[in-house]
Amino acid sequence: MEETKVFTPEEREEALKKRLEHLAAMEAEVRKKEKELKEKEKAKKQVPLRLSAALWEELAAWAEEDFRSINGQIEYLLAECVRQRKKGKTSD
Repeated sequence: MEETKVFTPEEREEALKKRLEHLAAMEAEVRKKEKELKEKEKAKKQVPLRLSAALWEELAAWAEEDFRSINGQIEYLLAECVRQRKKGKTSD
């Protein structure tokens, strides 16, 4: 049968302090990564774009079907085109 070690109050407090220090370090790392992600989001470039009214309406309808904003839909479509181009899949 295994014996259960009994900690003194001082040992228990020291163990808890170490755990708290570890948790604080982990929390700091998470905050750092969150900050980096927010900075990447802010790094988006703004591009003025002129579209015909007919194309705008088509994109707006498509965006609504996909539950995206029009800007989100345009960004999604451009990203898809870039991915396909990188894979060498062009549909001409």
